[in-house]
Amino acid sequence: MSRTAEEQANLDLVLRLFADVLNPMDSGAVDRFIAPGYIQHNQAVPPGRESLKAFLDMIRAQTPEAVHDVKRAFVDGDHVTVHYHVRRWPGDLGWAVIDIFRVEDGLIAEHWDVMQDVTEGGPNPIGPF
Repeated sequence: MSRTAEEQANLDLVLRLFADVLNPMDSGAVDRFIAPGYIQHNQAVPPGRESLKAFLDMIRAQTPEAVHDVKRAFVDGDHVTVHYHVRRWPGDLGWAVIDIFRVEDGLIAEHWDVMQDVTEGGPNPIGPF
């Protein structure tokens, strides 16, 4: 299935968010990607751009070596879904994360996420990636 030009722009925006904001934890770049009325559905983070900036600054201070390793990304209209591996420090098993973003007028307007710990062993030898 081919993407529309709008879908490609939405996917590109979200992937640039990972490259320019989330991997470097650069709160100064947030305004280029996030809408002023940003709706946050993660219950650990208050809504709004300023709250996101403060959260990124806190995370950067706590885990400056963190990486967000994107494994796959999907776009459907104004929604972009990203499946990725967060590792907070070298050797960390980290989290498997799925983010869902809604894009409006060229900016990310809304965000949902789900996370699970990455573990070794257990009854299923197939990993989350």
